[in-house]
Formats: sequence, structure tokens, C-alpha cells
Amino acid sequence: MAALKRRERDTIIQALRAGVVPKLGLQHIQVGRAREIEELVKDMERVADGGAAIRFIIGEYGSGKTFFLNLIRLVAMEKGLVVLSADLAPDRRLHATGGQARGLYAELAHNLATRTKPGGGAMASIVERFVTQSHKEAQERDLATGIVIREKLAHFEEFTGGFDFAEVIGKYWEGHETGDEDLKTAALRWLRAEYSTRTDARKSLGVRTIIDDANVYDALKLMAAFVREAGYKGLLVSLDEMVNLYKLTSSQARNANFEQILRILNDVLQGGAGSIGFLMGGTPELLMDTRRGLYSYEALHTRLAENTFVREGLVDMTGPVIRLANLTPEDLFVLLQNIREVMFEDGHSLPDEALVAFMDHCSRRIGEAYFRTPRNTVKAFVDMLSVIDQNPGTTWRDLIGDLAIEPDTGDDMSDISDEPVAAPVSNSDDDLASFKLS
Repeated sequence: MAALKRRERDTIIQALRAGVVPKLGLQHIQVGRAREIEELVKDMERVADGGAAIRFIIGEYGSGKTFFLNLIRLVAMEKGLVVLSADLAPDRRLHATGGQARGLYAELAHNLATRTKPGGGAMASIVERFVTQSHKEAQERDLATGIVIREKLAHFEEFTGGFDFAEVIGKYWEGHETGDEDLKTAALRWLRAEYSTRTDARKSLGVRTIIDDANVYDALKLMAAFVREAGYKGLLVSLDEMVNLYKLTSSQARNANFEQILRILNDVLQGGAGSIGFLMGGTPELLMDTRRGLYSYEALHTRLAENTFVREGLVDMTGPVIRLANLTPEDLFVLLQNIREVMFEDGHSLPDEALVAFMDHCSRRIGEAYFRTPRNTVKAFVDMLSVIDQNPGTTWRDLIGDLAIEPDTGDDMSDISDEPVAAPVSNSDDDLASFKLS
């Protein structure tokens, strides 16, 4: 494993202290789930070869879904893929009529990341890379750059909305060549789904369409094709907090979103999509509830049903659904060791005895939940190390006995309405429940 970089260390510590999952350096603290990671790496390689993949990552609250999704996100970028990621929320869905689907795409575009820009905001650099490569090729062939761009994107007309997509890229080059920053900005706004009306887009760019609720999936397929033209291997779309679809009170809204998921699933499984992968994270209720979950939609139930030949001791991870295996106490012990090494890189550390005592305390307080859904356990451990680190003379023996930790009961499972809201309601798997020293 590569040495821990200062930036990665700082990101890990800051994120864990804040109770969220870090987006960098996860490989330094990841433990367990080797089989699941191996299967997802194969998916990324399939996407890089021009294929498609889709996986539903299912796990209990606090079991590490967000951690796992972020880890695969890093793997994808190392494989040369571009990554779009977002959490679903009341104002961000796969299907809607009030702007929520466009809101999801805008959030995905805002978080667009590459290996050189892992924190997101990579849209401009990808477009710039494409036009720069096109300009270089045009010089080699003694042609106008606009002609080469049109040649490279000519096949986009086969896609829904592809003609306007290609026109927008052409407008970006026009702004690049003439020094018109407003035109370049307008092109990027269109690509990020920031135009809410066709009229504004037509005035700024001369195109007749925008990315809106009706064509989000088509826009994702166009983006997958475009990043390939820009020299990347493909596109990974990571959607967390899919449980927000389960919480919709409107059966019509739920079914419309489930139908969009079915469309994506069919497209991937039948070979209708290329160079694109999907990861969708959710809870067992999202999948298995026959009244409101994915299993309530018969076509999805059929396609997502697990292999009936799988019994205790047997696994099959070739299907669309991957259930995250619970961590074992041994896995959690290694995880705590890894966190300890990250936080105390200067040589100051805790003995393994302290880790054992900490785990024993958690076991007595909340039972097996301390390692099966370790969200609260990890947060408590990091906070304890922070106190030790910032208070010389304080030892782990002084703190463990007073550590109050509660079982992770999950997020508020109350319903959300189908009405548009001004801001998203956070139900993120990142949000770790707090602990206190009594």
C-alpha cells in the first residue's frame, strides 16, 4: 500500500472527527469485505472496457455503505474513470416533474471528480482537456479545430439530445478561441444543468433543449460518451441515500422513480448502455419492502431477486444486489488499529490493550451492534483519541469508563411528502451519531 500522504491524513482525521466519511485516503483504514471489493473492481474494469455495470449496495444503517461507496469511487478514479456522486434527497430524485431530477443531475455535475480533481468540480477541466486535444489534432491535420470537434462528436447525434450536447461543446471552443468567458461559462452552465428554461439557453447558446427532469438518464449516457472522447475510460454514477425514494408518501412518485431505475437496469443488463456504471446505496427496507420498496415493483423484484441456490456458507456476487457483510469483531479491531496509526503518526500511540478495553466497554453498553453497525463505535473511538491527543497526561484508562455510547437506531424513518422543498433534508449515512463523556 502506498504511503499515507499528509493531505490524506488530514482529510481522514478531519472527517472522522466531524463524524463523516472521508473522501480521500480510505484505503488506509479499510478492512474486511475483500470479496465485495473484488467484484466491484471487476465492474470498474468492465466499464473501462466499454461495457456497463449496475450494483445495489444494501446494508443496515451505520454498516458502512457510504464508506464502501466512497472507497469504490476512489478505485474507479484510479482506473481512469470519471465519477459523478450525489445523495438522493426530497429535492433530488431520478424522476420528477418539479425540477427534482434536474436538481439531482446538477448535484452530480457539481461533484464530478477525476483522479487529479478528487474533490469534485472537474467539469471545466474535462471539457478543457477535450478541446485542447481536439486543437492539437487539428493542428496535426491542418484543419480548423471546430471541424475536428464536430467529427469527434458526430456520433452523438445517435443519442437523445446529442446534437445540442455537441453544439454546446462547440460553443465552449468558440468562447475559448475568441476569449469570450461568458460563452464558456454559459456552456458549462448548460452541461451542469443550471439552466431552468429553454429560453435562457437559446439566448445564451442557440440550443433548443436543456438538461431537465425528462432527460436526466439520457444526459448521463451522453456524459459517459463524452468523457471517453476526452481520454477517460468511462463514467461511474454513485447514488447514496436511495432510501429517500422509499420514504416518498406518494405511490405515484415512488413508482415513477422505480420505473426509471428499471429503465437503467434494463439498459445495462441488455447492453444498451456503454462505458457507464451505477452504484446505488440503500437499506434492506428499500430493497425488500413489498409495499414501498423496490420489491413492490414487480419487474424490479424479478430482476433483483437473489439466487435461490445460495445458502449459509455460500455466496454469489454476480447479481445486481450486493449485501454488505457485517464486520466481525476482528475486523473492527483492525479498523481501530488503522485509525490509531493514522491519528498518531508521530509515534505516540495506544497499546492494543486499550483497543481491547474499548471494544469490551462498547460490547457491554450496546452488545453486538458495536461491531455489526460500527458507526457510533468509530465516532466514539476517534473522539476519545482526540481528547488524549489534545490533553497531555490524560490516558485511555481515564476516559473509557465514562464513555457513553448508544446503539445506532438509524435515521428518522418518517415519510417525506412529494412536495418540492427549498432545501434538502439530510439523512446521510455519513452523519455519525454523537457520543458524550458523562
